[in-house]
Amino acid sequence: MTRTPVASALPDFPWDSLAEAKATATAHPDGIVNLSVGTPVDPVSPVIQQALASVAEIPGYPTTHGTTELRESAVASLARRYRLTGITADSILPAIGTKELIAWLPSLLGLGGDDLVVIPELAYPTYEVGAKLAGARVLRADGLTRVGPEQASLIFVNSPSNPTGKVLGVDHLRKVVSWARARGVIVASDECYLGLSWDGEAVSILDERVNDGDLTGLLAIHSLSKTSNLASYRAGFVTGDPALVSELLEVRKHAGMILPLPVQAAMTAALADDEHEKIQRERYRRRREVLLNAVRGAGFTVEHSEAGLYLWATRGEHGRDTVQWLAQRGILVAPGDFYGPGGTNFVRISLTETDERIDAAAARLR
Repeated sequence: MTRTPVASALPDFPWDSLAEAKATATAHPDGIVNLSVGTPVDPVSPVIQQALASVAEIPGYPTTHGTTELRESAVASLARRYRLTGITADSILPAIGTKELIAWLPSLLGLGGDDLVVIPELAYPTYEVGAKLAGARVLRADGLTRVGPEQASLIFVNSPSNPTGKVLGVDHLRKVVSWARARGVIVASDECYLGLSWDGEAVSILDERVNDGDLTGLLAIHSLSKTSNLASYRAGFVTGDPALVSELLEVRKHAGMILPLPVQAAMTAALADDEHEKIQRERYRRRREVLLNAVRGAGFTVEHSEAGLYLWATRGEHGRDTVQWLAQRGILVAPGDFYGPGGTNFVRISLTETDERIDAAAARLR
């Protein structure tokens, strides 16, 4: 029997292609300013660290569904921060980081070769990877009329968007929900950056203005990596349609997809405390202001970028050329073609560096 490795069906890992540019940027006399990834650099709040340690002595297996305290804290947080109602603790399911959940969601839902997964035209690469892991087909389409007569099984939406920072309004999301429900299609909304909107309001797929109070067929994916600096903790959750969440829970129980108990305790504390989130948000607001002014002053055009942790920028040339131009100044960014053909002439510039490094990048651009 000839085995076909799963990896052979997947695209090359995008960031591996930045080795040369990274070496160039690292050689800068003042060192590299790495704005190519969305990795938090600020410390985890002491409130969260203490919660993590508080259950370190407990030896037993945690539950896949998570503690009642965690799920109730998530429900209360969604209501406080985003005015989302109608969500119950039973429909909260913790995940081992939302990248894991997104990558395995098509498989967890039982999709395969007969299924079509629709992803944004400019998209976080893991949406495509998840579909391919399940053996499903992929279509990049922002306008659902492009889906044509073929029946889709799952649609990923991402607002605020990674990489563009674009926010989808209530009317747009209502059209997506209406289109999907008329065809029995599941909508998975990646809302990792929902709490980081700068210009205008970012809205959840679970907002009553979008779904008229009916969560059927809808899943919202939330991460604590950005708003609470918990990327190293791998802390996220999915919620929405109780029937779909229950289905995911059953499969994840069998597969042993369990969030460690100390991380569950840390999440509970993070979701209950809004102060640390506000502090972090203001850090990013300040960094965005500094970097946005510098990028525009250097002749870039910045499109969208009204939310999230990135500037979607172009110099009117191929993004790979812009990557090299910036690398020569000690600044590493991600080329737009990482996210789809429509990003060829763009770069994604992250806000996730320290104040000192953001100021250094701005000075180099000036």
